[in-house]
Amino acid sequence: MDGKTIFITGGTGSFGKKFIETVLNRYNPRKIIIFSRDELKQFEMQQSPRFKKEGALIRYFIGDVRDKERLIRAMTGVDIVIHAAALKQVPAAEYNPFEAVKTNVIGGQNVIDACFETGVKKVIALSTDKAAAPINLYGATKLTSDKLFVAANNYKGIHDIKFSVVRYGNVMGSRGSVIPFFMEKKKTGVLPITDERMTRFNITLQEGVDFVLNCLNVMWGGELFVPKIPSYKILDVAKAIAPDAKYETVGIRPGEKLHEEMITETDAINTIEFEDYYVILPSTQIWNTEKFRMESNHKPGSTCKFGFSYNSGSNEKFLSVDEIKKLIIENVDGASAIYGD
Repeated sequence: MDGKTIFITGGTGSFGKKFIETVLNRYNPRKIIIFSRDELKQFEMQQSPRFKKEGALIRYFIGDVRDKERLIRAMTGVDIVIHAAALKQVPAAEYNPFEAVKTNVIGGQNVIDACFETGVKKVIALSTDKAAAPINLYGATKLTSDKLFVAANNYKGIHDIKFSVVRYGNVMGSRGSVIPFFMEKKKTGVLPITDERMTRFNITLQEGVDFVLNCLNVMWGGELFVPKIPSYKILDVAKAIAPDAKYETVGIRPGEKLHEEMITETDAINTIEFEDYYVILPSTQIWNTEKFRMESNHKPGSTCKFGFSYNSGSNEKFLSVDEIKKLIIENVDGASAIYGD
């Protein structure tokens, strides 16, 4: 990252801000370009000392990934691209399906084309657990985007460029997630629970950023990286936030699963397990798979056993109520007021 020009789509979002802050703290980039649609969020970032560092240029571009010409202009001279922009709300995508397609699918292809046009070296696109065996439109658009970025390696020709994808689960405390919702509902004394059996993967924002940074270091191009992260039970989240509240079962919403998957049984056939993460291999062989298994990480990987799937309900590691509470206090804005400390 030292001396590089880094471009991040959706750079004013939760991930983008944490990623930029981390890069500025750890490295000495030549320039960071923040590309997003929201002028107010860009203005707020420009006023914050968190996003300033002597010797590093921070540039803010208003733009939309739907606009390929704008992407090409903004990406000139860029070395590394992190594609974090997306329409992410499941109900909004169900109600406005083609808007999600235009941003998540066509926008993704625009990013790919712009990277080819401008000589970018490395590209990582962010995915979601909802892209594995999707049952809602958001997941379907992200699965399509994943396929586009992986397949971009097939036709790079003479271009010295690598495309990879990072897929992980719910980010603790992110906007629209269950934890801020429960924190607000705690005031009423009643928490709506979709289903007491429901589970989800959990990752903190910093862990997500660290994983992306590590993937940038080890990527060969064509991998779909999946971190090994814990799960939680929705009922344990409720107990961690409001142990004295009553619970009202409201049923699973359209487009929701009881448990999330990040690697399906079918994907597992082409998946290699490393110490801290999995890699779903590209469907078209780009490099020697055995060499990748042995040499891409400091410890060799192993092929996944037949029938394996990476599912939040059958995960080996579950967070306890106390662990969830500790993570909420450390990672979620406003948690100290909720717990009174």
